[in-house]
Amino acid sequence: MKLKTIAIAAFAFVAMAAMNGTSAFAQENGNRDENGKVVRGPYLTNKFGDNWFIGVAGGINLFGDGGYTPAVTPALDIDFGKWFTPAVGVRVGYQGLTGAEWSKTSSVLGAHPDFESGKYKQRFGFAYVHADALWNVSHAWGGYKETRFWNFVPYAHAGFLRTYQREGEEKYGDSEFAAGVGLLNVMRLCKRLDLTLDVRGLLMNGRHHEGQGGVSGAISATVGLSVNIGKTNWTRASSVKNASANVDASKEAAAAIEAANKALEEAQKALAAKKEQLAKANEANKALQAENDALKNRAADVKEVVKYVEGLAGDAFYFDIAKTTLSDSELARLNEYVKNNEAELKKVEKISITGSADTKTGSIEFNKKIAANRVEYVKNLLVKKYGFSADKIAVRSSLVDSTNPALDRAVVISF
Repeated sequence: MKLKTIAIAAFAFVAMAAMNGTSAFAQENGNRDENGKVVRGPYLTNKFGDNWFIGVAGGINLFGDGGYTPAVTPALDIDFGKWFTPAVGVRVGYQGLTGAEWSKTSSVLGAHPDFESGKYKQRFGFAYVHADALWNVSHAWGGYKETRFWNFVPYAHAGFLRTYQREGEEKYGDSEFAAGVGLLNVMRLCKRLDLTLDVRGLLMNGRHHEGQGGVSGAISATVGLSVNIGKTNWTRASSVKNASANVDASKEAAAAIEAANKALEEAQKALAAKKEQLAKANEANKALQAENDALKNRAADVKEVVKYVEGLAGDAFYFDIAKTTLSDSELARLNEYVKNNEAELKKVEKISITGSADTKTGSIEFNKKIAANRVEYVKNLLVKKYGFSADKIAVRSSLVDSTNPALDRAVVISF
């Protein structure tokens, strides 16, 4: 079996593992949003001590050089790494123990023939110190899921391979740069412990083997355990959109009214058609009642929007929740309102201002106090800032229970 045969065997093993790995994507039974789409990043950056792992594994090595027949030898892997995102990580590791190949001639690596085959077994020790770039395609393609059983992690690796003669034989040693690709299968046993199946292909200069030239290769297959250190999970970053304070609320509300009116007109047409059908068939009464209830709800929504737009137009001024003073934008609206209506306000005998609070938040007593404080606050503005007589201003406060509490936190001026 030469290097070509080794490569074919490695490819077949990787292909088999790939089929197993892709089956992991069928495990997405808790990793989708309300629309059935796979949930992916972004994720919050983890701390330095989070998402580390240590792995130990054992298995077999198979070296191949031109003119030699590979022999199976034991393998040992020790790895230490970290995940920076659910899909991207790195690790450093040691791979080694022994390698062997059958040769027709003797050498410092094997001077005594095997009596059955008549060949010389070239034995040598080796140590491959390497760094790996890991890509978890199960998380990258299927979205991150902590409880997924099988994760499929291809990787590229590079490092230095040191071969050396066994103790008691003629001294021999050589170091070469080596690189390759591998496939790491990670099977979740529990939060802190994973079962690993690692297949690695390795290429280096043939000089490592008693001065031979050309390209030399090796594959290894190991099974082991990996222990997770620190935080093992990932937190999805929330996307928060802040609304602009300068949004033209009146235009948006007007557009909402127009859309609601159109919807109301369409609903009324549909209701008329349903009534005609009801005259012919009394069995449609239940369906008609449902349509009528939906229509009432839409009409109520339109009234709420109209109320809000009328408030923006000038005579209603809105407070933030639990606040008894107006915001800067509402103070600007009050100033504009007084400026535009100053002549009429001075002519009338009485100016009525009504303060209100909602009933959806807080206690009744607290909301009554809030409503009274709001109307006194606006009265003081009219007297001290705009020069109106306190005797001319009549105040009252109340609690309002509507479907939109934000519209109930207000002071309304009328005359």
